[in-house]
Amino acid sequence: MKSEIVDAFSMMAKEKNIDRDILASVIKDSFKKMMEKKYGLESNFEIVVNMEKGDIEIFLYKVVAEEIKDSNTEIDVETAKEKSGEDFAVGDDYVEEIPIEEFGRRMVINLKQNLNQKIREIEKEITYNTYKDLVGEIIVGEIYQIKPTSILMIHNGNEVIFPKGEQIPKERYKKGDTIRTIVKSIEKRQSGPPLIIVSRADEQFLEKLFELEIPEIYDGIIDIRGIAREPGERAKIAVTSNDDRIDAVGACVGMKGIRIHSIVRELSNENIDVINYTDDPALYISRALSPAKLNDVHLDNENRIAKIYADEDQISLIIGKSGQNIKLASKLTAFQIDVVRLAEEKEEEEKEEEEKEEEEEKEEEDDEIETEDEEGTEVVEGKKSEDKG
Repeated sequence: MKSEIVDAFSMMAKEKNIDRDILASVIKDSFKKMMEKKYGLESNFEIVVNMEKGDIEIFLYKVVAEEIKDSNTEIDVETAKEKSGEDFAVGDDYVEEIPIEEFGRRMVINLKQNLNQKIREIEKEITYNTYKDLVGEIIVGEIYQIKPTSILMIHNGNEVIFPKGEQIPKERYKKGDTIRTIVKSIEKRQSGPPLIIVSRADEQFLEKLFELEIPEIYDGIIDIRGIAREPGERAKIAVTSNDDRIDAVGACVGMKGIRIHSIVRELSNENIDVINYTDDPALYISRALSPAKLNDVHLDNENRIAKIYADEDQISLIIGKSGQNIKLASKLTAFQIDVVRLAEEKEEEEKEEEEKEEEEEKEEEDDEIETEDEEGTEVVEGKKSEDKG
């Protein structure tokens, strides 16, 4: 029975990737509780687990006494001699090996259940610690179940959840597909294994793909300063070089676009604009709105609002398909971008000019009325003077 218990849990430890020393500690702890239940908390015993041999030995220590007060901690001379065949004197230590069979089948079943529970807890902790270190990293998993709101994947024997909101909308997945995702989060649950969430729609997934495909980013020669993304449709990424000899955008795009194309293919042909980052907000906004050409940018830094001026034929490029270009540029630069058409500006200027002229005319009329009033007053005062004379 001893070897059965050790073999069973040794095999389980191997399958679950649990360290044998940890398993031995769990077995010891479980047997300790069983001994305390049978012999009391005051009992003195030792549990030896040999995982290599598949052996468990339990030794109960008692003191040889003339008068027995506690049979769990004391033994009389005659009984000690009868059990061991050796002579003992009062006060000697007596060691007795306890066979597992002595605990009874029910207690052994409870022991197995307790061991199972402890191994599950260890497994959960190991899984949590493993994936906690993998948050923000790309993993490769296999799809094994597709649900309306999520996809379930297997990675290294662990279940990971790929929610609908973290999927690229236009991608279609099938059972058995092997896909790359980024570990977005992990959290412990009261029951069951930890909840592992993965994503392909997160901006960090795009950042990690750039890191994998572009050695200069991995080595820290080029830094990613910002990402804005509409998964599966379009993305903008701002980069800067820490080496004046290296062109950040050129390094990211690669010879004939080979580097950027591998990322685009991974993201189901998502269009990616790579721009040079700058600390000049106006220039940064202008680059973020490329390929559109701007005439001018007026900034309200306090309220993070940018008014951009462009020719009429550039407006559609600025806004982009379904407003994607301006929305992504706004997110990338952290500025609210308002487009001012030159025609609208001209109309506004003409309107302001008209209002100004109207105000000036009104002021002139008011001045004339005041002048007339003053002249009328003088005539009246002159007449009064003649009457007095």
